Amino acid sequence: MDLLMPIGPSHYLVLSALLFIVGTAGVLSRRNLFVVLMSLELMLNAVNLTFVTFSRVNGEMTGQVVALFVVAVAAAEACVGLAIVVALFRLKETVDLDMFKSLKG
Repeated sequence: MDLLMPIGPSHYLVLSALLFIVGTAGVLSRRNLFVVLMSLELMLNAVNLTFVTFSRVNGEMTGQVVALFVVAVAAAEACVGLAIVVALFRLKETVDLDMFKSLKG
């Protein structure tokens, strides 16, 4: 009896779905802006895993190229997001999302 099961595409897709669910829960339930940004990055990485999985299954490079573009966009999003967080922290002296309902000053 073989107890070791080969890892197939379904395993990667299940992992990707779980990562996306954890990221979505983090975005919807957290009030800290840093945790929300990290959850968005987790969701983008879950999508990247799905792209690479389907790329490998189909034997094409298209999914891997798209994943590379998503990584580049995620890096730019992280830079801009952190700059916005620093600006908001200087304005309100907190990173709690409830405090940013009104940005009038």
